[in-house]
Order: sequence, then structure tokens, then C-alpha cells
Amino acid sequence: MSTPTNDTPAFSICVYLGSRPGENPAFARAAVDAGRWIGERGGQLVYGGGRSGLMGMVAEATLQAGGRVVGVIPQALVDKEQANHACTELHVVRNMHERKAMMAERSDAFIALPGGIGTFEELFEIWTWRQLGYHDKPVGILNVDGYYDGLLGFLKTSVDSGLMSDWQMDLVCHGEDLDALMRKLVQEAGNAIPPEVPLRSVI
Repeated sequence: MSTPTNDTPAFSICVYLGSRPGENPAFARAAVDAGRWIGERGGQLVYGGGRSGLMGMVAEATLQAGGRVVGVIPQALVDKEQANHACTELHVVRNMHERKAMMAERSDAFIALPGGIGTFEELFEIWTWRQLGYHDKPVGILNVDGYYDGLLGFLKTSVDSGLMSDWQMDLVCHGEDLDALMRKLVQEAGNAIPPEVPLRSVI
């Protein structure tokens, strides 16, 4: 595990996203843009600790833009997801339960970008925890190029079918505009959004 720095981030946001790059170039752009958004505003990224796929892209972009990166990865995925030793802090934990608990503890808010089954599972669990009152941190879904259209449509069907309530849906915000959604999440978490800061040297 790397040694934490003394920097105090302006905010800390957990990003759930794929360990694969996906076929749509818009997914990679969104991951990079999210990392830059966090780093340029002096924030901290909390994520799954890998350097493959979209996960690696968001971490690298955050670091290059001057932000802190906290990676949390289970021992079983160190090789599969290629643990990112460039993180400001890299925590190798025993299992997924410890991973998700630490990520939740270290974050002020949560956002899901395109990803696969792991992203879905993390999103739904953190949403469920909020519903149960285990936390009251904002949760969001960035709908990149319509990736989550089908999911959002299904969730509406669930509400219409009487198996979910509108108040449960209101616990998750979603949108296509990265800047607007990130601002909403950070502000709802009670953090002020500082202006963009000059990029720190990466030499």
C-alpha cells in the first residue's frame, strides 16, 4: 500500500465503471472527462483500484489533473484487474465486502459510468444502503450515449408495476451532462465546488 499524502481533498467521489474499455469511444471519453473534472477541482477519486479498461482511464486522468486517487481492490482481483500501484493510496483487501465498505466510507457521493455486472452490483447496493438509511450520500448515474436507457426504462416499469416507489427512484439522480451531474452530487453532499486549479507537475 502506498503512503497517503497530507493533501486534503475538496471532496471525495466514488466512481463505479467497467474494467473493460467497451466498444463505444464515448465511454472512454466519459471516464477521462470524469477524472479530469475531479482532479482539476482538487477532488479525490475513490474507485476499484484497477488499471485496466475504464477504471484505469479515470484514475490516470484524475492523477494527471492533480487529484488524489484511492483504489480499493480485493486480493483475488489484483492480477485480473491489474492493481494500479500509481494510486495515491492503494488498499488490497480480503474480499468484495471489505472493498465496498471501504469505498463507501471514503466517499462523499457515488456515480456510475458505463460498466458491467460489477458496476451494476455496486450501484444497486449503494442505492439499497441509502434506501435503508445506512447512509445519506447522493448517488448518480451518468447515462453516456444512452448506455443506461434500457435500465432506466426498466426501473420505470418497476415503479409502474407497483414494485418500487417514486421516492426510491428519487434517491438516484441521472443525466447525460457530466458537469451538471457531478456538480449536483458534490453540492448535495455538502461540499463547495472550488474553481479549476492549475495542473500540478507530473514530472
